[in-house]
Amino acid sequence: MVHQYKLNGYNIVMDTASGSIHLVDDVAYDIIEMFKEADAEEIATRISAKYLDVTKEDVFECLEDIRSLEKDNKLFSSDPYEQLAYNYKNNSNVIKALCLHVAHSCNLNCSYCFASQGKYQGERALMSFEVGKRAFDFLVENSGSRVNLEVDFFGGEPLMNFDTVKKLVEYARSIEKKHNKNFRFTLTTNGMLIDDDVIEFANKEMSNVVLSLDGRKEINDHFRKDYNGNGSYDKIVPKFKKLVEARGHKDYYIRGTFTHNNIDFTNDIFHMADLGFSELSMEPVVCPEGDPYALTKEDLPKILQQYEILAKEMIKRKKNGNGFTFYHYMLDLKNGPCIYKRITGCGSGTEYMAVTPWGELYPCHQFVGDEKYSLGDIWQGVTKPDVQDKFRSQNAYARKECKDCWAKLYCSGGCAANAYHATGDVSGIYEYGCQLFKKRIECAVMMQVALQTLN
Repeated sequence: MVHQYKLNGYNIVMDTASGSIHLVDDVAYDIIEMFKEADAEEIATRISAKYLDVTKEDVFECLEDIRSLEKDNKLFSSDPYEQLAYNYKNNSNVIKALCLHVAHSCNLNCSYCFASQGKYQGERALMSFEVGKRAFDFLVENSGSRVNLEVDFFGGEPLMNFDTVKKLVEYARSIEKKHNKNFRFTLTTNGMLIDDDVIEFANKEMSNVVLSLDGRKEINDHFRKDYNGNGSYDKIVPKFKKLVEARGHKDYYIRGTFTHNNIDFTNDIFHMADLGFSELSMEPVVCPEGDPYALTKEDLPKILQQYEILAKEMIKRKKNGNGFTFYHYMLDLKNGPCIYKRITGCGSGTEYMAVTPWGELYPCHQFVGDEKYSLGDIWQGVTKPDVQDKFRSQNAYARKECKDCWAKLYCSGGCAANAYHATGDVSGIYEYGCQLFKKRIECAVMMQVALQTLN
């Protein structure tokens, strides 16, 4: 499958199955567009009529180049991966990552929170060391020969249970060598409880730290308030700066959420970059239609334009030596991700699971509290294989809309949770999110093209 588009002065042709990206002029762009629908003589006639300085011989020469690319599987290549997607998922019985909900409680009262201010539709609770210890043992027992394992300390606000987090990391380190495992930890925090002890510990033990900030003070403080109604910006930004400065070259992300209130979210991204943060992410809110902060159909063209504005500004800043990373524009066109990852998706419910403070298993953090999607627990393992099979069947080819989509090997079939919340079915399509994702990929590819031409 071939996808063509024009952006920022570039004519880009993407060959989906091979991953080849072609930068072409206007003539070649039009010829490729007609290549499968007209014969050589008709194409030559139409092109030479449109471009008066182009002869039929020029067109025939371009057609020969296109045929050569087709022969080399770099254009109009066949897609051999569909059956592999099902085979990989059906044969995958290894768990490689857990999201530990160490705190079903939060010290902020964000009205757009999918987790109901950390309670996940249930009671407030903190995970005990014993439950967390069993979760690590469960992960080791179900990880097969896989060496590298990932654990995200999540909430609510995980720093409300910081002592348990420290004890669990100590336990995990104590069993690594015995079981030939290497744990990679992530901490996701709103920052309110960050202090010198947290900074020292996080920068020693956490491979990644995700810090929640929505951007400009007035935007952040509109939603991200404490229970007294006070905004969090003034408290957390200095703490984030101190943590990141002390972190050196270790990974971190400043992660925000944009809503109907700030569809000009590029200004929030630029604000965070101007604060000195270089690793940024900004996610669209996913919530029921009709909520005052829900993204609307009318917002969509403006949001798509914002992604283009972001890409162009990032190119400019990169050229000027003050560039930054945007999570959704991270794209390695030469070295990954591997085809397994590209066709099977995130692994929620199969390779990745969330663990509640009581040890219950869910496909991912966005399903926690929805009893229809409870998988089992960390003592008995998966006791509801029919629920797991729903997730095992999801891949880049599982939906008709995905099969026919040029972006399927970039989104891997999309997010099951977003599909469920938008349609009531993990096999559904979150069409709004699809359009955002495709625009982000177009921008990311364009940036790769632009930055290579700058070098």
